[in-house]
Amino acid sequence: MSLTPFTKHYAEPERAAGAVRHYRWLNAHAKPLRQPALHTIRPDALTFERIEGRSVRPEDLPRVAELLGDAHGAAWASDLHSASLDTPHHFQDGTTFDDYLGPRRIALRRRHEQGYLPNKAALHAMLGLLEATAQGPCAFYKDSNPRNFFITSTQDIAVVDTDDLSLAPMGYDLAKLIATLHLTYGSLTDQAVTTALLAYNAAARRHDARLATTDRGQLDSFLGLHAVLTAPYVGRNGYRYSLPLRFSHRGAS
Repeated sequence: MSLTPFTKHYAEPERAAGAVRHYRWLNAHAKPLRQPALHTIRPDALTFERIEGRSVRPEDLPRVAELLGDAHGAAWASDLHSASLDTPHHFQDGTTFDDYLGPRRIALRRRHEQGYLPNKAALHAMLGLLEATAQGPCAFYKDSNPRNFFITSTQDIAVVDTDDLSLAPMGYDLAKLIATLHLTYGSLTDQAVTTALLAYNAAARRHDARLATTDRGQLDSFLGLHAVLTAPYVGRNGYRYSLPLRFSHRGAS
């Protein structure tokens, strides 16, 4: 018995077209990621193969971290080795692949306007932290939160949701996964975070030794950024806990 396909609806045709573009780029350049088959494309909706499984939990973090390291390494080797974090990349059709710095500068300023950063000094500190993290080889960011991964009955890992895709430093999307697991389930142990980072770096290293340089200080800097950028979503989407802002200044030399 086949499963009923899943249809995702979009208010704007540009968003649907962007999701298709991101889906195809990931299929071409991040081959370790298993995505559901895309069956039907309409201006306001996309229909996918339905994936049965559960969302990622804290105990899955080492496996998913390894998958992300492998996917980021593959994408760097295939396409992103020539990309720069402060310059938009381009898809094959010429459309823009957002850079790392520009959209996040805008987002941090918006968080200040929304009251999640208490004053201009806090905003400038976070903008400085963002600038400090814009270094090293390029990976991609696809919003790695627990809801965007499924563990199937055969223990395979499938990934969904290609609405967001941009350039990011190695380790940034791993930090998003760690941050959102914390927001969903509460604090992770220091050992769990370190184990995930080791698994991520080991997988990335298989593609090139230069990709395995994310250290704990850099990861904590990314967590500081995610603490601010995800602040409006606490209390929504299953995010029941706050991410401590103490991450904000670690590793920001």
